[in-house]
Amino acid sequence: MFGCDPSITTVENRTLDELQIGDSAEVDRVLTPKDIELFAVMSGDVNPAHLDATYAAETGFHHVIAHGMWGGALISAVLGTRLPGPGTIYLGQSLRFRRPVSPGDKITVRVTVREKDMATAKVTLDCVCLNQSGEMVITGEALVLAPREKVRRPVSHLPEVRLHTPGARFANLILAARALPPLPTAIVHPCDDLSLLGAIQAEAAGIITALWVGPKAKILATAAAASVTLDESRIIDAPHSHAAAEVAVDLVRDGRAGALMKGKLHTDELLSAVLCRDKGLRTERRLSHVFALDVPDVDRLLFITDAAINIAPDLETMKDIVQNAIDLVMALGIETPRTALLSAVETITGKIPSTLLAASICKMHDRGQIVGGLIDGPLAYDNAISLEAVKAKGIVSDVAGRADILVAPNLESGNMIAKQLIHLGGAEAAGLVLGAKVPIMLTSRADGPSARLTSAALARLHAEARPTKPVAE
Repeated sequence: MFGCDPSITTVENRTLDELQIGDSAEVDRVLTPKDIELFAVMSGDVNPAHLDATYAAETGFHHVIAHGMWGGALISAVLGTRLPGPGTIYLGQSLRFRRPVSPGDKITVRVTVREKDMATAKVTLDCVCLNQSGEMVITGEALVLAPREKVRRPVSHLPEVRLHTPGARFANLILAARALPPLPTAIVHPCDDLSLLGAIQAEAAGIITALWVGPKAKILATAAAASVTLDESRIIDAPHSHAAAEVAVDLVRDGRAGALMKGKLHTDELLSAVLCRDKGLRTERRLSHVFALDVPDVDRLLFITDAAINIAPDLETMKDIVQNAIDLVMALGIETPRTALLSAVETITGKIPSTLLAASICKMHDRGQIVGGLIDGPLAYDNAISLEAVKAKGIVSDVAGRADILVAPNLESGNMIAKQLIHLGGAEAAGLVLGAKVPIMLTSRADGPSARLTSAALARLHAEARPTKPVAE
């Protein structure tokens, strides 16, 4: 179609005088699933016969089919760009739908002049759509006003349309987490509607069982304002946020909770209680944060670490950061995660310390000091995620261009990468702190309930698959 074939640069009409009975024009188009989705977005027709494969399998067609008017739109395109072409005014169209059109079908759209009236400029055209087997899928006729003046114009450049269902990849993780018994989770100081509703959503999904830790009166007032009712027997009263963090940690140590979820309190308040040497949840690992991101136009989830806790990690800290991330991603079902250690260049140089750090981590992986997956670095950001960039630079690597985990050299760069993908790239995000006795769901105060739901799914899968070994007390 025009706008899809880059070799076609102009459109030209056939005027009323030029049109002859029997003149015809046609185009071919292969239906793709994206065509169906885009037509649904444009038209608002979300009939599950077109979009829901499970539902469609139970219909008489046994599979997803195109909207009938998708074919009608193709007829309109031929009339407006080929015959008669620019300047044509649509007056009427009849259509008869004879066979369904399915993804992968090649449709030939043909219009043929049947009648023309020189006095009124009205032209009637027969319209037919044929599939790759030559079977008629649509027939009909169009009545138009043909142009009297010649028009030849360059093809307009169409905008690039990218379809993305926010959080679609997260949905699979949530389904996997729901298949497991709910994880008892201490919700620390849930005194705003976002943290409260996020935990309620995760509990309703069967992923967690919530223990509400904080000032009882404030928690109940927050619930009342959000029009929800809490089981008061599961509220553990604590006078303020500091105390709530300490009580939540005690719940884990007592075996009553298997995870923590941050509510309305500062991160350092929560982590101070977690890291307390005498009563905290320390293990042999450093704590580190992992962002899980569902990014439009990326064919996989991306994981970024560490963007929230370790400011300028040294070698030993970076080792734990990498291992924590690999453990998480493997727990989510990715058997061989690809880990890219980021820097500004791909070569090792003493002038850029992050390249030396990356090289050391790679060698630690080679020696078995870090286990799981594949690791490579240093890699610049583009060479970590873009196969085109890798090809252009001639990089030979099992990780470059296909990284699942992006390891930033410091907190500032990791935070910038994550926030750019979220706020400019439209990514959906969830966050988890690893390295403690239990996973900690750590989201921004600006994140909505869905981020907490996904974080709960990450925590549930991590807790099931890779429990962290605590330090002997």
